[in-house]
Amino acid sequence: MRVAVCASGKGSNLKALVDALPAGSPAEVALVISNRKDCGAIGFAEERGVPAATLANVADPTEWLDLLASRSIDFVVLAGFLKKVPVEVVRAYHGRIINIHPALLPAHGGPGMYGLNVHRAVLARGDRESGATVHLVTERYDEGPILGRAIVPVLAGDTPESLASRVLAVEHRLLPAAVTAAAGAGKGRAIAFTLNH
Repeated sequence: MRVAVCASGKGSNLKALVDALPAGSPAEVALVISNRKDCGAIGFAEERGVPAATLANVADPTEWLDLLASRSIDFVVLAGFLKKVPVEVVRAYHGRIINIHPALLPAHGGPGMYGLNVHRAVLARGDRESGATVHLVTERYDEGPILGRAIVPVLAGDTPESLASRVLAVEHRLLPAAVTAAAGAGKGRAIAFTLNH
């Protein structure tokens, strides 16, 4: 299963996924896509020899679809990608495009809920648990069916930064589990899965 990973930032989930898929795995990261040519994800892809591309116009579905077709992509992963994917792309990859979100959806999702904003919201509401969620991407932000989650406790004295660090650690296990489950299902179909502890 040939995977495209879309990222806008450092690319730590990209790195975790590449590291979790050794040669011979049923899935491989075959393309990295970003909206920022100077982001860490693009730099990491170049270091590892993974083809990478920066979109000229994130809102152009033809650019997306041509790029994905050029690398024979079966499955798309949004991992810290901060732009809306065109609806035509979501429809073309229906059931084969997932997102990882740094909270326990449906809480703390939707437009503007990314990065430290999410963790600030968790702390402001007084939640006792947080975590990460992998879900199918649909036409509405963070509202697709949930495929898997990992929970972390919210600790007394947590800051947005300390909570973010613990959530990111489980993201790095959750995303490879999601991709591996999809590869095992055949034809790159996202499926529900459970994270083994």
